[in-house]
Amino acid sequence: MIRIATLLLAAACAAAAQGPFAWKDHRDGRIELLENGKTVLVYNYGPQLRQGAPEDRRRCCYIFPLFTPAGVSVLDDFPKDHWHHRGVFWAWPVVETREGKYDLWGLQGVAHRLERIFEAAAEASSARLVVENGWYAGDRRIVREALRLTVFPTRGEAREFEAELRLEAIEGPVTLRGSPDSGKSYGGFSARFAPRTGTVLRADGAVLSKDEDLNPHHWAELEASYGGRRAILRITADSANQWCLRHYGFIGAAFPGRTEKVQGYTLEPGRPLTLRYRLRAADVP
Repeated sequence: MIRIATLLLAAACAAAAQGPFAWKDHRDGRIELLENGKTVLVYNYGPQLRQGAPEDRRRCCYIFPLFTPAGVSVLDDFPKDHWHHRGVFWAWPVVETREGKYDLWGLQGVAHRLERIFEAAAEASSARLVVENGWYAGDRRIVREALRLTVFPTRGEAREFEAELRLEAIEGPVTLRGSPDSGKSYGGFSARFAPRTGTVLRADGAVLSKDEDLNPHHWAELEASYGGRRAILRITADSANQWCLRHYGFIGAAFPGRTEKVQGYTLEPGRPLTLRYRLRAADVP
């Protein structure tokens, strides 16, 4: 905790001199980013568990909450219909190693752990968080995960974020697969939305009348009213993904998806996989 607090103190001093951003370490496993004194997001680097949630749903290494420039909170955490859903998160239902098969999505047999925070920077042009996490099956680390999160200043009624994930197997191959359920393959970079009204789902500019699975898109977004204030969160993948899109309040860029030729992706030691996404949180006038 000392290393984390020292980094954040330095970042906060830099922010006061150079720009609108500042980081605040709550010392309970949460790092908050502020822009002009208002919360932008919180990265949960330590294990979190909401009162009333099952103990085996405890988790870390995800974003919640996340706000639009006007202060609308668009995400949910520990929803009772899917206790394992967690703000903006990245996980896979099937994580296969030589020793066994685990479920990072449902928090069964494998879990994230923070290894270190490399950087928590606040500058005039952006705020940046760089961390290394591990995926642990028991006491055995099977994947090294590097997250680079960049947040840009508000422009008008919108704020944009970039998230880069770098995944590398440690001791032997690790295969990632989406849901094995027929017609589905969710697993990857995802967002769960807060209770709301007037939900509209869009993908590549088209309004969706029903839920979708396994259709390729470059981006997807959910627009809705939260306490009377309308807002949008969009996720854009750096390449065309298959998506899991749900009107109950979920969008996910499924990786690697599922086709006749693609049923999974195998991480190898020394051969990291990099996935990039851009998020846009906007208020609707």
